[in-house]
Amino acid sequence: MNYRVIFLVGAIFLTLSFCTTKKKDKNGLSLTSPEDIVNIHFYLDQNGQPGYKTTFKKNVMIDSSSLGLVLSGEYSLDKGFEVLNSTETSFDETWEQPWGEERFIRNNYKELTVNLENEAGLKLDIVLRAYDNGVAFRYVFPEQEQLKEFEVMDELTEFRMADDHLAWWIPAYSGNRYEQLYTKSGLSEMEKVHTPLTIETKRGFYISIHEAALTDFSSMVIENRGDNVLKCDLVPFSTTDPVKSYVTAPFHTPWRTIIVGEKPGELITNYVNLNLNEPNKLDDISWIKPGKYIGVWWEMFINVGTWAQGPKHAANTGNVKKYIDFAAENGFDGVLVEGWNYGWDGDWMGGGTTFDFTKPYPDYDVEELSRYAKEKGVYIIGHHETGADIVNYENQLEDAYQFLEDHGMRAVKTGYVEHGDTLPNGYYHHGQYFVRHFEKVIETAATHKVMIVAHEPIKDTGKRRTFPNMVSREGAKGQEYNAMGGNSADHVTIIPFTRSLSGPFDYTPGVFDVKLKTMPNDQVKTTLVRELALYVVIYAPMQMACDLPENYEGHPAFEFIRQVPTDWETTRVLEGEIGEYVTIARQERDTDNWFIGAITNENPRTASISFNFLEPEKTYKATIYKNSPDTDMINNPTGYEIDEMEITTDSRIELQLASAGGAAIAVYPVE
Repeated sequence: MNYRVIFLVGAIFLTLSFCTTKKKDKNGLSLTSPEDIVNIHFYLDQNGQPGYKTTFKKNVMIDSSSLGLVLSGEYSLDKGFEVLNSTETSFDETWEQPWGEERFIRNNYKELTVNLENEAGLKLDIVLRAYDNGVAFRYVFPEQEQLKEFEVMDELTEFRMADDHLAWWIPAYSGNRYEQLYTKSGLSEMEKVHTPLTIETKRGFYISIHEAALTDFSSMVIENRGDNVLKCDLVPFSTTDPVKSYVTAPFHTPWRTIIVGEKPGELITNYVNLNLNEPNKLDDISWIKPGKYIGVWWEMFINVGTWAQGPKHAANTGNVKKYIDFAAENGFDGVLVEGWNYGWDGDWMGGGTTFDFTKPYPDYDVEELSRYAKEKGVYIIGHHETGADIVNYENQLEDAYQFLEDHGMRAVKTGYVEHGDTLPNGYYHHGQYFVRHFEKVIETAATHKVMIVAHEPIKDTGKRRTFPNMVSREGAKGQEYNAMGGNSADHVTIIPFTRSLSGPFDYTPGVFDVKLKTMPNDQVKTTLVRELALYVVIYAPMQMACDLPENYEGHPAFEFIRQVPTDWETTRVLEGEIGEYVTIARQERDTDNWFIGAITNENPRTASISFNFLEPEKTYKATIYKNSPDTDMINNPTGYEIDEMEITTDSRIELQLASAGGAAIAVYPVE
């Protein structure tokens, strides 16, 4: 079914109501969510500076907090305002994702637009939305003679907390992009941190602060100002240019978002950030299809092959054909190939060498491999590592994507590896310049019908709704770090409640050789069954089976990876505590099949799974992959058992999860 048609069908449920009032007092305006669960109150303080306060079920979510912007030159948008008008509307629609973790998404909110004017005659609108599970607001610069082209030097948005709540965070301005382990601490121990920022309040509910629809503007990080005050900090344009964003009016900033839930799992199934993005802009999306892939990748991390030319160069024609054969035999859609093109010889990180995106190495026959892959019913996934030199990338952008299209490469993995916070030319990795570049790449890829899986990206803010070819990103510590010193055992139990709140995460699960036989001094802090469970727990529409084909061949547990889909009808979080454990059930799109993943941190525990989400009066067969009694993260990480049983909606089972353990369940109706 055409996506645009589906959207219009969903829009039948749209309702709008308007009321306009003129106000010049400073008493403020209040907006409640459709079911009166969330409230956001807008006001002007004694200096005419805008501010807001939000509550969730009458509990303070964000206390009285300032709003405003600082511009360069003589103009400022931080005080001296009065309210000219305000307009309240309501909106309710149900729209369908072309792919996703939830097929049908309800977008139901009330909106308040406040028209402001300051003493200098400058106009600024602030738009606020109240959902039953969150709030959002943004600044809108209307067209006006005094303010056409200007520079934003600071954003004064605050998030004042009611207490020194508990938070899970990664540091900003500390290098390594978003690829850090999460710290759990009080808000008072943070400095500057990336978003999404996940918080457990002293009242026992959970919130996440992020942004949505980041377009042609600097990325937001959060600065701890003390006394429970968090402030928006915009990433500078470059190391030599302190401007945060160059703006041409009319313009609106990204949405500042605060989502909320009584349980941490309710954050996972919260789609406010996605709803705040514009609907699909692509006319034809029939070519955008979720799937699974393998690739010439993990072997470079475990010292089997190399990206650079030489005797161990992995991206050679014979080796890639081996991966293509394995993909075709096991139902995979694509084969990722890294190290295929000129630029990998030498210190390529951070712009050390210049990549060529249309020139293969001599031992990589791109014509033959494209033909061979097509013959086998799979496609090559291209790879564009830039070394963060986006100027070089943009100079080749059109040729690079035409090359992908010409060779049937329906997807590409992009990369922007650099060691610090800036690109080789001094632009900040998370600043407006890089945001603009990222948008250009997405749109160029769309014109050539190429899906993007981006590594070292700008963070996800829901752009996939507008451009569904933006299928997945890295943007956190992924599997590769398990061959570079290792992630902590609790890392993947934090990710669903933090990084994954922003969107799909290309974590690349599926390590079966947990002991890393080619690296005897290293080991992945996981168990084999937990690797299976991650295909359900960490959502991505393009999922990789990262290990070597020979580690999968003939392995009974590999059947779960073969079966598990990547496109879902609906998602249920059955239980979970941040950094401790989580169990997620997802229904395969257009079927009655369900898949369940349960994982724990370094502490063994019992997972209690109720199947009350299944249809009544139906019988299902469950195939359960679980840790064996002797499974141990250190001594026996690959221990597993496979059980089968019939279940119904009344069934409940308990599974023993080992240290860093898990369980993976495939559920099919009995015909």
